[in-house]
Amino acid sequence: PHYFSLSEEEVQGYDTNTKINPPLRTKDDIKALCEGLADGTIDCIASDHAPHLDVEKDLEYNIAPFGIIGLETMLPLIFTNLVSKKILNLNQAIAKLTVNPANILGLEKGSLSIGSDADLTIIDLNLKKKIGNEFTSQSKNSPFIGMELKGFPVTTIVGGKVVMKDGKLV
Repeated sequence: PHYFSLSEEEVQGYDTNTKINPPLRTKDDIKALCEGLADGTIDCIASDHAPHLDVEKDLEYNIAPFGIIGLETMLPLIFTNLVSKKILNLNQAIAKLTVNPANILGLEKGSLSIGSDADLTIIDLNLKKKIGNEFTSQSKNSPFIGMELKGFPVTTIVGGKVVMKDGKLV
């Protein structure tokens, strides 16, 4: 999600929370990426969740490790930057996170049907929040802190059991 949400301009301040590999690209590259998502050239969206301890990222830019956390901001970034802007509709966005990766990997996942695993995430598409640094991940290395996003998961069910409710692990 950071590749369609941030451009290389964010790196100019040398914030190590923008240091990722491959690096952030131009706004034209973001436009091309969004076009590829919209026309189906790109089948999937992944989080690229790469947590680092604060002490690892609190270094000079050239020696800090590459990577940012992505899992907890993935859905709101998709809904704020792709669905709300009508680059993808809701069904396309969900498919790029569920059915498409499952099909590519040959997994019987990504569908709601009899006999399928009871894995489900309920999303409040109208829920807006300002991203703070209160993440479930042990890491806080996110360039999205301070941004207002919408479309947050409110409940996650895995194997028929609620594992997350109202943003908190159960």
